[in-house]
Amino acid sequence: MSVETIGWSIPEWVAAQRASTPEEGLARIIAQVKTFKTDDVAFITIASEKVLKAQWEQLQAIPNAKDLPLYGVPFAPKDNIDVAGMPTTVACPAFKYEPTEDAVIIKTVKAAGAIPICKTNLDQFATGLVGTRSPYGAVPSAFNDEYCSGGSSSGSANVVARGLAAFSFGTDTAGSGRVPAMHNNLVGLKPSRGAFSATGVVPACRELDCVSVFAQTLPEAKTVFDIAAKYDPVDSYSRPLPTPMAASFGPKPRLAIPDVPLWFDDVQNAPLWEKALEEYRAAGVELVPMSFDPMYRLGKCLYEGPWVAERYTVVRKLIESDPDAMDPTVRSIIALANKFSAADQFDWEHHRRDLVREIETKFADFDGFLVPTAPLSPKIKEVQADPIARNAKQGTYTNFVNFTDLAALAVPAGFRKDGMPFGVTIIGRKHTDYALLEIAQNVLSKKARKIGNLSKETVVGKSDVVV
Repeated sequence: MSVETIGWSIPEWVAAQRASTPEEGLARIIAQVKTFKTDDVAFITIASEKVLKAQWEQLQAIPNAKDLPLYGVPFAPKDNIDVAGMPTTVACPAFKYEPTEDAVIIKTVKAAGAIPICKTNLDQFATGLVGTRSPYGAVPSAFNDEYCSGGSSSGSANVVARGLAAFSFGTDTAGSGRVPAMHNNLVGLKPSRGAFSATGVVPACRELDCVSVFAQTLPEAKTVFDIAAKYDPVDSYSRPLPTPMAASFGPKPRLAIPDVPLWFDDVQNAPLWEKALEEYRAAGVELVPMSFDPMYRLGKCLYEGPWVAERYTVVRKLIESDPDAMDPTVRSIIALANKFSAADQFDWEHHRRDLVREIETKFADFDGFLVPTAPLSPKIKEVQADPIARNAKQGTYTNFVNFTDLAALAVPAGFRKDGMPFGVTIIGRKHTDYALLEIAQNVLSKKARKIGNLSKETVVGKSDVVV
């Protein structure tokens, strides 16, 4: 049973669970979780059988539970999202605590039938785009143990790519829900800011943080978005979605692309980027080369400016009382907060606003952007040898997005000669989440593609069609 279920999609799980008795449904999940190894660095906590039984009993207490859209579907939350019955560590043992209730987004998908089965590894305090900054181990790509899974949501992407969970939650401040999607051949949905509740999520930068979704296909990402996108009055950064949401940019979306893409020392991603551009043009997308200089300058503000002080507020007690308990690289980044004054914060915020206005004005006639998800596909040892610079380069096409209040969708775009996946990201204004899915559908649904690192492919004209 456990071998059969590994790699199942959300629809496959729902169909099997609805066709089973409650006892069989629980046994199916327990059998899958029993295949997890405690030394697997993708996990920080694996749910015990006691916890799984308690989750299942809660589900069975819901009237007409089998009619729920995620009935009995196992999912994997990142370990900065609270799940009652499992500790939250944020990849820092000294910060560990036992939450007494679920984060609101966990409550929301559990109310739709989903079952949390683990807590996944991450760059400590969600600070990184590489997945190597954790005392629980550096998480590799599901495709090659030598390569980074991407971060900070490293474990969340890895387990979905390997079929151990049907979907997962990450978080995304600077690209943490997009870069791991590329390195694991997944769909990474970074919703509009405030679309998903962050109540019960340990923040990185509260004003920018977004809970994100990793899924095998576009319809599955949309299914989770439809369920999870709920206004939360307790979360002061939550925003209600407009009704109705735009479902399309029209028959010929107009997207800006970098006129001179930055690849640094990588030589394998550029050809895949050019091939992706051909596919998007063939799908009716107008692509216009433009200078991305204002976006690059804005992206640098995230870690070169005082926004690191927002991270400092989360770890203040720990970094001041026991700094050695933190990952040295993460500590050095967050400690930069001490060099900024209150006046500096205003100077930088005014600079940020000026850049955002420049971007809004320059690209007013565009529906959005199409960019490489990341410029590099680094090996773990390369990042460990140069942890700051390599990580910074990975944020080239991601750091500016939340600063500019944009929605983003990372999607697969083929494979490199070394076997690692490549990906691109479609970006649009806030609340264009559905329109981004439509663009991706028009490209991905036209050909079969490998799903995660599973031994199955999408069905042409079906698997990536968003209903």
